[in-house]
Amino acid sequence: MTRRRWGERGSVTAEFAVALPAVIVVFVLFAGALTASSRQVRLEHAAAQGARLAARGEDAGRVHDAVSRALDGARAVIGGDGDLVCVTASAPTGLLLPLEPLRAVSCAVGEAR
Repeated sequence: MTRRRWGERGSVTAEFAVALPAVIVVFVLFAGALTASSRQVRLEHAAAQGARLAARGEDAGRVHDAVSRALDGARAVIGGDGDLVCVTASAPTGLLLPLEPLRAVSCAVGEAR
């Protein structure tokens, strides 16, 4: 016959109350990491699109517009190195944590002039 100890009564509830916030924190961090990585991929695509536009000779306003439409708060800086036209795009992570902004660089061969 099993005998219950009155001193252990409620221990499962206490353990659950301690573990639940930890599980919630892990879940929120995981969801935040997925959000940030999704934004990073979209930013890389936007930088590549901007580099292709700039290499074709489109004006800077169109390049900036393409990058900012791809991701809220994204900014583009157009540069060059020889025949290459490079676009550096940056955007906030979209998380409530004080993290460095996301950054992506893409280059394309410019038109012969």
